[in-house]
Amino acid sequence: MRTHTGVHARGGVQAGRVVAAVADVLAFTIGLWVLLYFLDANRGNGLVEFIHDAATWLAGWSYDLFTFDREWVQVVVGHGVAAVAYLVLGHLVAGRLYRR
Repeated sequence: MRTHTGVHARGGVQAGRVVAAVADVLAFTIGLWVLLYFLDANRGNGLVEFIHDAATWLAGWSYDLFTFDREWVQVVVGHGVAAVAYLVLGHLVAGRLYRR
């Protein structure tokens, strides 16, 4: 016989999975832009432009947090801080939802 607590537990696990997946996708998007930057991808390409715009929007809050003389360091650190923050915070929230 199922109880209400089993239903709530499954809902927490499902919500946790969704939150973790969203955090992973956000961090992947940012990481993909850093990779494309290093590979000197054609910024005129529609897909590259979309990834660049999405990553720039997602990392907008962290991009100028630190300033560096070299552009590649600015890209790595500026976007990297955001990617790590999304991963850490997303998985912390997901972990809390798993335990409910």
